[in-house]
Amino acid sequence: MQSAISPHWTTVRPAARSRRGIVASQNSRAAAAGAAILRAGGNAVDAAVATSFALAATEPWMSGLGGGGYMLIWLAREQAFRAIEFGMVAPRDLDPADYPLGGTVAGDIVFGWPAVVDDRNLLGPLAIGLPGQVDGVGLALEKFGTRSLAEVMAPAIRLAEEGVGIDWYASMIITVAARGLGKFPESRAAWLPGGLPPTPGWDGIVKPLPLGQLAGTMRTIAAEGRRVFYEGKLADSIVADLQAAGARIDRQDFAGYQARLVEPVSTHHAGCTIAGVSGMTSGPTIIECFEALESARPGAAPDAGTFVAYADILQRKTNARLATMGHADSRTAPSCTSHFCVVDAKGNMVSTTQTLVSLFGSKVVLPQTGILMNNSIMTFDPEPGRPNSIAPGQRPLANMCPIAAVRDGQPVFALGASGGRRIMPAVFQIADFLSRFRMPLEDAFLQPRIDSSGSDIVSVDPRLPAPVRAALATRFRTVEESRTIYPLPYACASAVLVGADGMRQGMVETMMPWADAVAEDSFA
Repeated sequence: MQSAISPHWTTVRPAARSRRGIVASQNSRAAAAGAAILRAGGNAVDAAVATSFALAATEPWMSGLGGGGYMLIWLAREQAFRAIEFGMVAPRDLDPADYPLGGTVAGDIVFGWPAVVDDRNLLGPLAIGLPGQVDGVGLALEKFGTRSLAEVMAPAIRLAEEGVGIDWYASMIITVAARGLGKFPESRAAWLPGGLPPTPGWDGIVKPLPLGQLAGTMRTIAAEGRRVFYEGKLADSIVADLQAAGARIDRQDFAGYQARLVEPVSTHHAGCTIAGVSGMTSGPTIIECFEALESARPGAAPDAGTFVAYADILQRKTNARLATMGHADSRTAPSCTSHFCVVDAKGNMVSTTQTLVSLFGSKVVLPQTGILMNNSIMTFDPEPGRPNSIAPGQRPLANMCPIAAVRDGQPVFALGASGGRRIMPAVFQIADFLSRFRMPLEDAFLQPRIDSSGSDIVSVDPRLPAPVRAALATRFRTVEESRTIYPLPYACASAVLVGADGMRQGMVETMMPWADAVAEDSFA
């Protein structure tokens, strides 16, 4: 049945501009928290860590203390990229026999995996992997930041104390996840007061929904450091709640978790050096996509040949990635997700993608800490004998793809997106619009795109010119999908850019209601 909502919405959002720094995020309040740290003298990494923790309080269903992710950093003074891996890891005592196949295709994910009995890899304690976010962003701050953990976490603690404001968008998101949340008493109490999703009042006043013990948990981390989450009393309470719920994670798992500095991957494209995160991400594959694109000959603007090349490259490289990459592959290279980017006055840039994997992750809220836990086990292939099959102590293949670009040693842009397998196609195309076609940032985000992310079908934005759509339909099976608020069919991108005149710009997905780019000097 066709949706009753018009598919012809057009939204225009101006890029934020600053001579100093900008934070671009899926959540405006988290972006403002990062911008406040820039204003107080922090660098891009300080602001990124502040934004990361703030997202746990402002958009907790996307990412948070119970999740993981990847960060790419450009250090202007050192003229070097740095990358941090803080993805989630399966517990050591995970037993693949706990995930018997159910004989159908899983209905709650876009991966096309076979269904597991009782959705054990999607919902509940057996879906939870070791979270890496606290250690990862803490490591970034320790290595490359200039401010204390307590200072950069202060905005997030205030936001957690306030709770999540329930407007129409928050109410919609909670409603979408209500069936899963209702299966777990603590989650039901936290997110479904009175047994129903909270709704905004007709008076327009946004009322907060409390976040339980989350603010207190953040205060403990701020005071005692990132490792208290993994080795201290806080770890004891987290593990106790996990085991009470039936998870296989133990104290040794937590104590053994370590975020890692990893080598970035990079290539030259259209006069830029473009870098991504190596390992179990989409980083190695997007680098291959840029290298394959070098043989394409662009016109003055993206044309039919351009989009046919995009679709062909994305299908070939994505299918090869899904068939060969995983923890069992010799390269050892790993939704609902948050992405944000930061640039500061000195030209440092940060691109970070972090996730709980599904909307509200495993749907499990830990009572003693208020932490909403990930469901990273669902990113493993539940069929045995595959490169990415469910296995103890392993990191699953991840779709996250933060990238950044420099030209002649000068920062150009940092970019990334949320949206599962749709992430890499979106990042690939927007990066090409910016680097090869030298589009202004606003135009690159407004430019209609395609998506080819693992199936033989190419999704096509109907706003693309008729010759482009016809050329794609000649080569591929296509379906027209308009940009809508939910579900968003082309990934939710965020970016910062440094123009030739030194002006910083920030841009976010135009259809994302809570997204914004906030300039350091916007409230000066």
